[in-house]
Amino acid sequence: MSSIYVAQQPAVDPSRPRRLGLPLLVLAASLATGACASPPARPPMQRSAAPPSTRVYFYPTAGQSPAQQDRDRYECYLWAVKQTGFDPGQPQPMAPPGVTVVPMPPPGSGTVAGAATGAVIGAAVSRPREAGEGALVGAVAGALIGASSDAARQEQADRLQQRYNNEGAAQREAVADQQAQNYRRAMAACLEGRGYMIR
Repeated sequence: MSSIYVAQQPAVDPSRPRRLGLPLLVLAASLATGACASPPARPPMQRSAAPPSTRVYFYPTAGQSPAQQDRDRYECYLWAVKQTGFDPGQPQPMAPPGVTVVPMPPPGSGTVAGAATGAVIGAAVSRPREAGEGALVGAVAGALIGASSDAARQEQADRLQQRYNNEGAAQREAVADQQAQNYRRAMAACLEGRGYMIR
């Protein structure tokens, strides 16, 4: 006589909610670690836009020889550099690094605070036997809300950073244009004094 054993599955009580512990725990952990961000890296040193023109066109009016023209051009170049402090023959300095705006509180803190607050509230409003699951659900919801707050702060910081860097670049270009204009004016005055026509 042989016996057949049939494994029985435990009866599921339809009035008792299913436990979602492990999937929700994995989701909460991934949200908490994924939303934590490091501060943005400093922007790299940038080259200025194309340097302004410092070229001065001059023509001899007193029969100056090519050698005399070269000597006069060089001496006027030295004089213009001395007068203006601007030397177009030297490489222009690189633009300083731009402004870095970091949101406060730092990125990721809203996610962590939201998860912690949500866990406390979730545990408090749950039944005593389901406090763990309530805390987990609350932590996930709080982390999502906190991550949204972090993203909004980061977006605002990025907009401010862009505005400050654009304003700084415009100011640097204006200064470079003014220096080049002063140099051209000094060079033209020197050459005119030596008997050249400037165009």
